[in-house]
Amino acid sequence: FGLIGCEKQEINNPEVEAYINLLKSNQYESPELPAFQPSDIPALLIYRNDTLVITNFPHNGISSLWAPECKLGMFVLWTIESIRAVSINSEYLIGRFPSQNPILALRNAPELDLVFDEESHMCAAKAYYDWWYSNPIFKNKINIDPLKNTDYKWH
Repeated sequence: FGLIGCEKQEINNPEVEAYINLLKSNQYESPELPAFQPSDIPALLIYRNDTLVITNFPHNGISSLWAPECKLGMFVLWTIESIRAVSINSEYLIGRFPSQNPILALRNAPELDLVFDEESHMCAAKAYYDWWYSNPIFKNKINIDPLKNTDYKWH
């Protein structure tokens, strides 16, 4: 008896695979996020829970916070948020960057309160997964912030 299928084998997307492999090997050299499309989101979501720490990834140059490392899954979620933000022409876009950093902050904190724990990562991963698979029609979900019903927002 064996397992039939694996989440990573269900979606064939060479561009996403190349991106992930470059991030995992800390060899991603572009200063920008890739120009992925909504059709790339399912392939990206496969990596949403990945806790591998990466150290070579695009940074938003306007941010005064320069994070030296990031969990792969969190960076992938930020990449997905970039796709969503570009699709709605978000007022918060800086190039293709959807926020200042691939870091979560508490949504209702009186002052900026960044969070880096596993619980916030898993909550965001679930929120993005549920958001994507909640409605098959992209235009019906694109204006919905996946983190809307969580305690978090992007920094």
